[in-house]
Amino acid sequence: MKKLLTLALAAVLAVSALAGCQVSQKGGTVSTDGSTSMEEVIGVLGEAFQEKYSGMTFTYNPTGSGSGIQAVKEGRCDIGLSSRSLKEEEKADGLSETVLANDGIAVIVNPKNAVNDLDIETIAKIYTGEITNWSEVGGNDAEIVVIGREAGSGTRDGFESITGTENACKYRQELTSTGDVITTVSQNPDAIGYASLAAVSDQIKALSVGGVSPSEATVKDGSYVIQRPFVLVTKDGVELSDAAQKFFDFVTSDEAAPFISQAGAVPVK
Repeated sequence: MKKLLTLALAAVLAVSALAGCQVSQKGGTVSTDGSTSMEEVIGVLGEAFQEKYSGMTFTYNPTGSGSGIQAVKEGRCDIGLSSRSLKEEEKADGLSETVLANDGIAVIVNPKNAVNDLDIETIAKIYTGEITNWSEVGGNDAEIVVIGREAGSGTRDGFESITGTENACKYRQELTSTGDVITTVSQNPDAIGYASLAAVSDQIKALSVGGVSPSEATVKDGSYVIQRPFVLVTKDGVELSDAAQKFFDFVTSDEAAPFISQAGAVPVK
């Protein structure tokens, strides 16, 4: 809750700074669809965009990375949001990616869990079922409840790629949003999950990985190894509407970088 209040206050202050340079525009709408992990970042950017361009409307549909990519391909939204890089077959289908920011994938446990650090190899063994009890890694004598995201999730794709656990994870539950993972882990002292660093709150505890805690600084310098890009997805040969182009230009500008940082991600600008 404390983080959410701080983020909200920071967003209000940053948006207020834009009030003096507000640009009046005729009405227009930009629609985005995709990654639930990008909710904090895209929400703050959407508010700042609407503050800067009065008369413009921004919408966000949190469906997951795979669904957002498909929505762009089918022309159901202006800009897709993906928390993973596009695959070669997606690029071959005429889609393009623009990296907006980088984000850590935090490995999370319940605050009551005594474990504070795991290395990549141990995390992989937990997720593939080789390690099944917390006592094997310095915790209580309790079965590990493995929580993850659904197939098609950018967060799942990034996590499994980095830990080398593709198609091998033994999930107890596969949930459809970052918020669901955080809530589930916060309610179960024996659970482990993964979630966007930008969404981590005091409801759960983020583990250090190989002795490195997830933070903006460690994502930026590369020392925190479980990280992935936040990507804007567009369709080749399809011109964005005036509103969508203004949004795209704004969120990829230097002006947007402070908003991205306030939301807990690392801007590429």
